[in-house]
Amino acid sequence: MPSIKADKWIIDESINNGMIYPFESKQVREVDGKKVISYGVSSYGYDARLSNEFKIFTNVNSSVIDPKNLAISSFVDYTGDTVVIPPNSFILARTVEYFRIPKNVTAICMGKSTYARSGIAVHVTPLEAGWHGHVTLEFSNATPLPVKMYAWEGCVQFLFLEGDEDCMTSYADRGGKYQGQTGITLPRL
Repeated sequence: MPSIKADKWIIDESINNGMIYPFESKQVREVDGKKVISYGVSSYGYDARLSNEFKIFTNVNSSVIDPKNLAISSFVDYTGDTVVIPPNSFILARTVEYFRIPKNVTAICMGKSTYARSGIAVHVTPLEAGWHGHVTLEFSNATPLPVKMYAWEGCVQFLFLEGDEDCMTSYADRGGKYQGQTGITLPRL
């Protein structure tokens, strides 16, 4: 029977098989005496950190967003320890962590309550069996006000669902177009 994986499994997979790197085997809530948005292993998941690389959507060029041909001019590239998402806007970011998903597991991403309660919604497609890479994250600001997010701190939680058997064809087997992605990866055909 398929199941959600617990902290012990996440720790074992990450330490012994490199499923998550860099990896925190406990929940981190404070760094150098300062409170942070938590990251690391939780009871049944892993809270990943936000890197300091961002692509902020802009309408300066009045572009139409075309997922088959996304214009680079639709974004402003930004690097920093914080990012401000404009009101009713959208950014792309990535995890600090690099994930290697086992062939019998799929991971799904959920938002963290700290950001959700501040008007931030996250949308990430599942991390399929056999996929590996940095996770490109999509954040929407649903509020009429700017919202700040913090690099190097927790931003999303991944839940790992183990199938009752290995899949016949993994993401790696079919040569998925986002396999091995690093940095923020735009849509590909």
